[in-house]
Amino acid sequence: MIVTNAAIDRSTTVLVSLILITFAGFTSYFAMPRENYPEIIIPMIIVTTTYEGVSPADIETLLTIPIERELTGIDDVREISSYSAEGVSSIQIEFEPSIDIDTALQKVRDKVDQARPELPTEAEDPTISEINFSEFPIMYLSLQGSVGLPLLTQVAEELEDEIETIKGVLEVKVTGAVEREIQIIVDPTRAGEYGVSMADLVQLAQVENVNTPAGSVELAGAKYLIRVPGEFESASEIEELVVKASAEGVVYMRDIARVVDGFKEVETKSRLDGAESITLAVSKRSGESIIDISDSVAGLVAEYSAMLPAGTQLEIIMDQSEEIRDMIAELENSILSGLILVLAVIFVFLGFMNALFVALAIPVSMLLTFIGLQLMGTTLNMVVLFSLMLALGMLVDNGIVIVENI
Repeated sequence: MIVTNAAIDRSTTVLVSLILITFAGFTSYFAMPRENYPEIIIPMIIVTTTYEGVSPADIETLLTIPIERELTGIDDVREISSYSAEGVSSIQIEFEPSIDIDTALQKVRDKVDQARPELPTEAEDPTISEINFSEFPIMYLSLQGSVGLPLLTQVAEELEDEIETIKGVLEVKVTGAVEREIQIIVDPTRAGEYGVSMADLVQLAQVENVNTPAGSVELAGAKYLIRVPGEFESASEIEELVVKASAEGVVYMRDIARVVDGFKEVETKSRLDGAESITLAVSKRSGESIIDISDSVAGLVAEYSAMLPAGTQLEIIMDQSEEIRDMIAELENSILSGLILVLAVIFVFLGFMNALFVALAIPVSMLLTFIGLQLMGTTLNMVVLFSLMLALGMLVDNGIVIVENI
């Protein structure tokens, strides 16, 4: 009775508190990030190492076993499993559910660094990754047109940079684009006639294609930094490289090779309605609002669509926020409908004043819950909303019991 008497004696304070809770509750509700499902932390880390052209047995001996030997010393590991295939080694480390995933990642990185000296120098650096559902794409954008893949790639790269500046966007992956590549196609017969080896040509291309810092110089009381630009800007510059100079004459790159300004071998393909296209997959950071990111990306798409070359089309082909909006609208409608029906039944059987008390207790309790959820950093997702629907029945029961006791 102490709390009850204190509330009755300070009725003005109680009313002001109700108003503050209502305001803060609605503010928290609209500020909470929206997503389909809550973030699920899977305590598993994968170490992948590539060594092209090596058999599975050699992959196991050269890569998998040395890395596994270091990883066995990590604490809180439940299981380590691996497989070695042609050209690739993959090791899965499963930790105890209680471990902090960031701590586990750091431990794995330290152990892999310790194993690096034992790995072949020709192998690629090990890639350490975690399974994070929040990093899956939330939007897919398609860029297509009759202007050709090179121009579409240029537009896609510009759009990628713009999208990645949006708050909450983790990364944008581009599929179906082409990448420029300068190819030096050597004629082995002519190279042999001039006594030039492939190793010489590779070394020449690496040495010449670099910007060299040349220190600094002081002039008239000012200090200037000097550099010697040497990166290639066109294929013609490579053709004019001096491969060999002797008393018999000078051998240029064009004498023994053909330089082609082309594109890398295509590794990914993207099509929309049977036509070639480029797809951009947008991923969000953990804990960010999908709806806010989607609205920002949609605005950027509308802005870019007006500036695209003729015959080019940019559209959103998948947007997870639409599903979230529909889900939240349906659950909100269910909660409100249930609340109205419950209050109608209480009004019939308990009277107007009793129904009014219950009608105040239920929404205020839910608004107070939203304040707590926001302070804990929880997102508004399907699990949270379904839980609120279940709690609605408990609130009604408690309200009726309290009113009857009064």
